[in-house]
Amino acid sequence: MVATKHEASSTFLVASDKAQASQNEIRTALESSDEEAKVEAMQKAITAILAGEQLPALFITIVRYVLPSENHMVQKLLLLYLETIEKTDASGKLLPEMILICQNLRNNLQHPNEYIRGVTLRFLCRIHEEELLEPLVPSVIANLEHRHSYVRKNAVLALTAIYRLPKGELLVPDAPDLVERMLQNEQDLSTRRNAFMMLAEHAQDKAVAYLFSQVDRVADWGDILQIAVLDLIRKVCRAHPEQKGKYIKIILALLQSRSTAVMYECAVTLVQLSSAPTAVRAAANCFCQLLVSHSDNNVKLIVLDRLQELKDRHRDVMRELLMDVLRALAAPNLDIRKKALDIALDLVDARNIDEVVGVLKKEAMKTQSRELEKGAEYRQLLVQAIHSCAVRFPDVAASVLHLLCDFLSDTNTASALDVIYFIREIIQTNPRLHDTIIERLMDTFPSIRATRVASCALWIISEYCTRSAEEIATAVEMIKTCLGPLPLFKEREEGEGGEEEAPTSLPIPIQMAAARPAVLADGSYATQTALPGGEAAAGGGAAAAAAAANVPNLRALLLGGDFFLGAVIAATLTKLVLRLRSLRGLPAAQLNRLTADVMAQIAAVLRLGESSGALAAGCPPLDADSRDRMAGCLRALAGVDEGLEAAWLQGCRDAFAQLIADKQQREAAEAKQEKAKAVAQPDELIDFHHLKMRKGLSKVEVEDSVASDLARATGLADAAAAASNRLNKIVQLTGFSDPIYAEAYVTVHQYDIVLDVNVINRTNETMQNVSLELATMGDLKLVERPQAYTLAPGAQQSIRANIKVSSTETGAIFGNLVYESTGYADRSVVVLNDIHIDIMDYIVPATCPDVQFRSMWAEFEWENKVAVNTAITEPLAFLDHIIASTNMRCLTPPSALEGDCGFLAANLYARSVFGEDALVNVSVEKLPDGRLGGYLRIRSKTQGIALSLGDKLILKQKGA
Repeated sequence: MVATKHEASSTFLVASDKAQASQNEIRTALESSDEEAKVEAMQKAITAILAGEQLPALFITIVRYVLPSENHMVQKLLLLYLETIEKTDASGKLLPEMILICQNLRNNLQHPNEYIRGVTLRFLCRIHEEELLEPLVPSVIANLEHRHSYVRKNAVLALTAIYRLPKGELLVPDAPDLVERMLQNEQDLSTRRNAFMMLAEHAQDKAVAYLFSQVDRVADWGDILQIAVLDLIRKVCRAHPEQKGKYIKIILALLQSRSTAVMYECAVTLVQLSSAPTAVRAAANCFCQLLVSHSDNNVKLIVLDRLQELKDRHRDVMRELLMDVLRALAAPNLDIRKKALDIALDLVDARNIDEVVGVLKKEAMKTQSRELEKGAEYRQLLVQAIHSCAVRFPDVAASVLHLLCDFLSDTNTASALDVIYFIREIIQTNPRLHDTIIERLMDTFPSIRATRVASCALWIISEYCTRSAEEIATAVEMIKTCLGPLPLFKEREEGEGGEEEAPTSLPIPIQMAAARPAVLADGSYATQTALPGGEAAAGGGAAAAAAAANVPNLRALLLGGDFFLGAVIAATLTKLVLRLRSLRGLPAAQLNRLTADVMAQIAAVLRLGESSGALAAGCPPLDADSRDRMAGCLRALAGVDEGLEAAWLQGCRDAFAQLIADKQQREAAEAKQEKAKAVAQPDELIDFHHLKMRKGLSKVEVEDSVASDLARATGLADAAAAASNRLNKIVQLTGFSDPIYAEAYVTVHQYDIVLDVNVINRTNETMQNVSLELATMGDLKLVERPQAYTLAPGAQQSIRANIKVSSTETGAIFGNLVYESTGYADRSVVVLNDIHIDIMDYIVPATCPDVQFRSMWAEFEWENKVAVNTAITEPLAFLDHIIASTNMRCLTPPSALEGDCGFLAANLYARSVFGEDALVNVSVEKLPDGRLGGYLRIRSKTQGIALSLGDKLILKQKGA
């Protein structure tokens, strides 16, 4: 076995879709005297090396023809080239030819042009070969006193990089002293910041001494230097918690800085150092000030995240600043408003509920102005927030009812639905508001123009108009007014020879239509209607009637073909009449007259759906479900059945009460579960800072919290995964009989995929230029081409490939291994097995309201229908298996899934890491032979999710 070296690291990437130039073309261009040609050739050489090509023969050419050039662009590209190439051999020793560039680098560090000096010093920051840096140390130190600040600040960076090396203290043992002396007299802000950061990292005591010697001037320093001071304070206080008190004064002074970046860092540092209410209050005030004063939406979102963290840990302090958080509603961005409302609703209590509702009502009134950007969506958020407040604090419901009822006629159906659902829940949970809600709802109902809103409002009226016979009679009259005069549609008159219609079906003009008598062919009279605008017709047509001005709302919706609403109207009128019968508040004759009138209204809707004239005018036919529903209403009105009457008057109300009770129990359980989340695990180590040794602290122990947060965010904190989990993600790429054995460990992050391919030479010959060539299918893109390696007999090498992901779609990675073997003129190729990327790695369970789910279901255009084919015999067990297999959340409440009826329908929802929605409807039934049948329907806005999730369900639905 031959020891393998680690993959070379690069500090920059250059993407290029162009074909790479050959080595001879690059050499010819470099040997020319044209500077522009040299620039282009150097760019091609750098791109080729970054893509994994080895161009060792170019080094001497570059030394001969590029080093002497005085062109600044050529010199900059030369440094990039030197940064990219391999400078050591397989054993880690510096290549002998690298000595050729030392003199050139020394000359650049002494060059009269400050730009050449500066870029060379920046180049030295990325060099880790100590043999190459040792002769250059005196020149770097000399540049600390250069007249130009650009050279000095880069000289400090270079000195810091050299001192950070394993043998850096031997190369420049007095580096902290040099930087300290320089810092005392330096005037340039960037140079001072670099010098201070060097001391903070490598000579913390000197940095602290300098800070306290200048403590009175810290407030006047520049923002970048002040941020460096805050970094030092965090590091010192992490290592020495007992010294926190010494630095609080400095932090409070910097909290008044004019720089928003410094203010933010001060607030973050203050929260990290102290949990005292005074410190938390000062930090929260700073965050709220940034929330209002800063114009960048990204900054506002970051600040809101910090306020969310403070809310979770210091709820009592944040309640005092609730109104300041609500000032973020002035921002035009909808995401900022939503996040601010989420924070505010968690902080609402009995003491501030009136103020919060007052702010929400003012904001809701502002949304009525059409000048407001995304006013409809913002109004929907406000309605949901007011709904949440009113459910938790019923006393405020009365104060918002009048305002919310004005939104029932809103053109945005989503916000109007939120309002009517709010009214439906409040009238059930708060009986004291019964009279107010019914009165206000009946006043507003004629202006409602949305079908679903009108349907829900009619259901509320039918279920809660129970107080008196006068109230019920008023509701019936209101519905009749919204329907208009009968019939709802006038048949077109026949020509000569047309039969006279029966008196009960004589055409009557619709409301607001001009009417005049007409003589039929047989001499009888009929009424001819002419719609406004000069369009005269006998009947006019459904579309014309719906478009007529001031047509009642229910009539317009029925003429548009909405017969489901017609069934709701019929059920509402039936319930009202049956309830009126049960109250016995009207004389029998008057009750019979009202019953007949209601039956005539229902019959008119039935006749409209079956009218040939309405069908010819474009009105859709009456569906069978609505016809059966209305026929059942007529039967209920015609006969007296106590059992049927109880079902009409009590069954729906009891079912809704049970639905509300289940919802409250589910929300209470979720809140309890959220509150019971463990802050720390029982077996987690306790870190006692005071018991640690001060002299033996390693860099890891005094690690900055920002660095630890970054490690957690990038997944480095969880890098030590269990061996069993790693084995599950290993994919075999070649067979055991192939000359090269390869297997890949696939690591999937949110936006990229990392392939760690382990390659083993199984032959007795040396393989040269072993390269991994990959290609992708789907929304995957290879970032860079892996470099080539040489494998001795039996040797192994780890090759890493990075692939970017741009959408949630199942993709495939395929390719081959190419190598050159001794004794063969041609290159050999080993084809690799495909690697399929699982969509489940990008799907996370999510939740959304039922209204939003139905809206997305109607809006999304891609659907994939999968037939149920499983060995599972129980519907509920099949649903549980689908939820576990797809990593989705069931939106259907558990109470709706209980029982054993042999049929199950449920909605599942998930969201991808890219913000894409995935909707699934499960409809299964138990067939007579004991198997399950039905369909799984997937809907999404993108084709990739619908197809990929469908393929996943086909593979996983069979179950065990």
